Amino acid sequence: MRPIAILFLAVVVAVAIWLWGMGGADVVSRWAAQMQRDVQNGMAASLRALRAGEPGALLGLWGLCLTYGFVHAAGPGHGKLVIGGYGLGVRVKARKLAGLAVASSLAQALTAVIFVTVAVTVFGLGRAQLTAAADFIMAPLSYGLIALVGLWLACRGARKLLRTRPEKPAAVCSDCGHAHGPSIEQTDAVRTWRDAVAVIGLIAIRPCTGAIFLLILTYALDVYWVGIIGALVMGVGTAAFTGIVAFAAVGARESTLAQAASAQSMAILMSVAELAAGILIAAVASQLLLRVI
Repeated sequence: MRPIAILFLAVVVAVAIWLWGMGGADVVSRWAAQMQRDVQNGMAASLRALRAGEPGALLGLWGLCLTYGFVHAAGPGHGKLVIGGYGLGVRVKARKLAGLAVASSLAQALTAVIFVTVAVTVFGLGRAQLTAAADFIMAPLSYGLIALVGLWLACRGARKLLRTRPEKPAAVCSDCGHAHGPSIEQTDAVRTWRDAVAVIGLIAIRPCTGAIFLLILTYALDVYWVGIIGALVMGVGTAAFTGIVAFAAVGARESTLAQAASAQSMAILMSVAELAAGILIAAVASQLLLRVI
């Protein structure tokens, strides 16, 4: 195994031990929660300044929204878990996975906009009720679905591992030179687009609490359009962090696959990676689910 791959794997193992074996996850959770509170207080102050007509207040508010989105993604949550786990277990290109990160983050922001708009205009709900619905209904639902998807990925990886056979020649006719069966790349492309909908849906189903906070305040101040744009800017901030996770996951996967001596070895490694990623997603999602129920 190459020294760079060994070093990378050692760092991953060390981080995992610190996060789940030495209480690192709680440290990160507390840090992220404090940062989110500080940014929310800053957004409230910016809204007061905006209402008072102070110059630069609007750009300052959206700047805080961008910061909040990034910090929120860095804390405990399901977006990076889905993106990172999918990138480790499925051989999808980095730019496509980064595109999924952007699409899912913006979809999550759009979910918050739709959720708040319907709740306040149709049902007349307040901030406390909306936050409770997001935290105690939609969060457990999303974590439960992610755990099921993790189990599905694990089962799919296990089936592939059991079906692994010696390499066979490509399905290309020697007479006409055309392929009479789908290539691995074509099969993966179909699967990737099918999975993409699930990835985006799993992340988007749980609206961001910070976006709800901002949308409720701007609705009350009669500047709702400011909140809608702010929620989308939060999505951009979240996408920036999950995009980093996407590239890191693809880098980790490809550095491992680079050790494969043949196509069959690569198939085995990918099956094991998908199995391991599924187990990891299911385990972490279950842990997050237990924290909110």
